[in-house]
Amino acid sequence: MDISNLVEREFPTVTPETRVSKLQGMFQETGTKAIVVVDDGEYLGIVTLRQMNVTHRDPDAKARSILWHPAKVDRDEDVRRVARLILASRSEVLPVFDDEELVGTVSTDRVLEAVQQFLGVLTVEDVYSDSLVTVGQDSTFGEALNAFRENGITHLPVAEDGDVVGVVSLTDILDFTTRAMDKPSGGSSGGFDVSSGGSSPGFRSAGGMGDRAGELERMLDLPVVDVMSAPVATVLPNDGLDDAVEQMLDDGVSSLIVVQENAPAGIVTKSDVLEALTWTGESRLPVQITNVELLDDISRDEVVAMVEGFADKYGGLTILEANVYLHEHDEKLRGTPLIMARIRLFTDKGHFVGTGEGYGASHALHLARNIVERQLLEGKTHDETKKPPSDPDEYWSKVFGWWLTAPPRRR
Repeated sequence: MDISNLVEREFPTVTPETRVSKLQGMFQETGTKAIVVVDDGEYLGIVTLRQMNVTHRDPDAKARSILWHPAKVDRDEDVRRVARLILASRSEVLPVFDDEELVGTVSTDRVLEAVQQFLGVLTVEDVYSDSLVTVGQDSTFGEALNAFRENGITHLPVAEDGDVVGVVSLTDILDFTTRAMDKPSGGSSGGFDVSSGGSSPGFRSAGGMGDRAGELERMLDLPVVDVMSAPVATVLPNDGLDDAVEQMLDDGVSSLIVVQENAPAGIVTKSDVLEALTWTGESRLPVQITNVELLDDISRDEVVAMVEGFADKYGGLTILEANVYLHEHDEKLRGTPLIMARIRLFTDKGHFVGTGEGYGASHALHLARNIVERQLLEGKTHDETKKPPSDPDEYWSKVFGWWLTAPPRRR
């Protein structure tokens, strides 16, 4: 199945000079999850709703300062490959191209809507995570942020006496705190309004220029019940995955609590479902080779082993997909053609590309492999995706922003 019928051809666009304050208004008015940034008709990147939620920016800052560069996809791309790229790019929305022309976008929800009918062969038990990290109702924003960071998760069930009474997501907290910090510095006489994304009664913004550090400290002490979603959307382990996807789409949620014997047993997210779409019937990871007939002095199995070697050599690396492209030049040396080889890896750490030229496919591929290995060692990715630093604290601080300037605390 390709994505040609999943492409959303109407999408909002802005210039790189558009102010962040205008972007915020566009997200609120249109309900879109991504805005495309163009300059004289040329695609530059996108700004996502998630970025706006997790990034504290001066309202007068420009769109170019928060550009995101997810992987680009063709309009006839296979839906499973798109699922891999959504995961690898860490973006709910990808730009879709026809040759060099931007024709639309494709989103996680559109992919899930299209494949839902085929997911009845799987159950929730096949994909959900049974490692359930919870917080209590009296837990604070700071404690929740600490749990997100320490466990590398984005959803936290809120539990009371062994029962899950709500769910709080990283986006819930960051959306709340970002909007609160972005309020005018003149202060508020009655505190932030919970119904509009504010805090509990009695919490006031600072007057005058405002003591932003003090506001942040106070927000970290707010209870998670202020922003948690309730009642909890639940699902059983033996429920069909198609039903679980339908429930998430209908309820407008990105996760469901898995309940077994009336007790919380785990959580299933949209990302879990996307990962299921990337499965293959083969024990090996998918390696696509273009112009395979040019493999004159190396076998396909040897190329696959070369790619698998990246995951074996660099622990913790998950290769979602590998593309190998070969091109033959006219030049020859003693009858052996000059070959250009490009290895492109889509991984959970980012997008890596290495190109090499040599006489014979084996020589060219080994040169390309050396470049990819150098990128992996240096932690550098190709510019189409973002790769978090190897230091988790640095990654969370850089990507999830300003509120971590005050360290999360435990009671």
